[in-house]
Amino acid sequence: MANVKAVLQEAGATLESVVKTTVFIKDMNQFPEINEVYGQYFDTHQPARSCVEVARLPKDVLIEIEVIALVQA
Repeated sequence: MANVKAVLQEAGATLESVVKTTVFIKDMNQFPEINEVYGQYFDTHQPARSCVEVARLPKDVLIEIEVIALVQA
């Protein structure tokens, strides 16, 4: 989530700018732990979210998060 926050900042956005996230995880059994960390970043602002279990992610990571944010021009 710190990486997501940094990428958003470089684009002139914040976590508050996020309107949708997609969380790809290798093991759905880890959802409670992932959800706990996710909730620390998206507490009061709760964008739409999808969570998908996948067989494999690039570089064999366990989680990947995609965000869509609105940035003021």
